[in-house]
Amino acid sequence: EVRLVESGGGLVQAGGSLMLSCAASGFTFSASPMTWVRHISGKGFEWVSSINILGTSISYADSVKGRFTISRDDAKKMLFLQLNNLQTEDTAMYHCKKGWFSDPPTRTQGTQVTVSS
Repeated sequence: EVRLVESGGGLVQAGGSLMLSCAASGFTFSASPMTWVRHISGKGFEWVSSINILGTSISYADSVKGRFTISRDDAKKMLFLQLNNLQTEDTAMYHCKKGWFSDPPTRTQGTQVTVSS
């Protein structure tokens, strides 16, 4: 069974930083692209960033490019998202996802990021 557990969210002021983590189990992590998505209340799910196997190809939504950094540690089966220069519009529940944004969803608890002005 695929299991993804996110952590690292919190309440920060605009301009602050957070590091999100996602612990994976139940599948061959090193053989899977991984994605971060976020759910903004009233707007639905939004793609944030994806990383391919080995981390040789990375992509970001325009809204986070230059501020967020995705990375992976295959040995520890962990996915990360460094969030810098956070803005109020980044307030959302962040979820990690096995595969690409277009792949079937994996239900996870997510980690809440709240940015105050």
